[in-house]
Amino acid sequence: MSDATLHSITQDPDDFAVQIADSIESFIVATTEVAKGDEPDSAVPFLLLEVSQLLLAGGRLGAHADIVPEERYEPDTGPDLDVDELRMRFAVLLEPVDVFSEVFDPYEPRKAPVPARISDNLADIVTDLRHGLAHYRAGRTSEALWWWQFSYFSNWGPTASATLRALQSLVAHVRLDQPLAALDGLDTDEDLTEDDLAEEAGRVMAEEIAGPLGLGLGGPKG
Repeated sequence: MSDATLHSITQDPDDFAVQIADSIESFIVATTEVAKGDEPDSAVPFLLLEVSQLLLAGGRLGAHADIVPEERYEPDTGPDLDVDELRMRFAVLLEPVDVFSEVFDPYEPRKAPVPARISDNLADIVTDLRHGLAHYRAGRTSEALWWWQFSYFSNWGPTASATLRALQSLVAHVRLDQPLAALDGLDTDEDLTEDDLAEEAGRVMAEEIAGPLGLGLGGPKG
């Protein structure tokens, strides 16, 4: 299935596969545009919206019965497209707030948070989604849905959820006029405990990043 036929009028727009593919392609296109940095003032709110919409598609995949591909072995889609440029663009665009702390499994007791990067997460999500989209465009619809569902549970779903939480927290800190803890000097290859994160986190006032990231400053209504 080529790009020209991806949204063919012969396809039922109410079809589950078409709707999922549309949502995924929309996310890839939108986030790629944000990464160009042409409109940095709206980057964070726009990413918050796009990740939220993607997770709606993920929720539909998660609630769907297990999808079984038609072929026993996954057909080769060729090499995955390089996302290093996308990753670096987001790292530069989100530099003041790129690093955040994440707990991988909320049901694992006493699991310490670890540093993560929004830029890494977005690039990883796009890689997973593009892989399934390659199957979809080749006409292997069941394979695409199987991949998107499987990787939703195993990788891009948890990654997108963590990213959404970070973006929502960032917006909330600014809109509520609260100080924002920044993980200055930390990197994602460090194995840090919760105390380490608290001790090394710098203090950055929200207004210092509100303008550049398009987050209007204002306190709660009262």
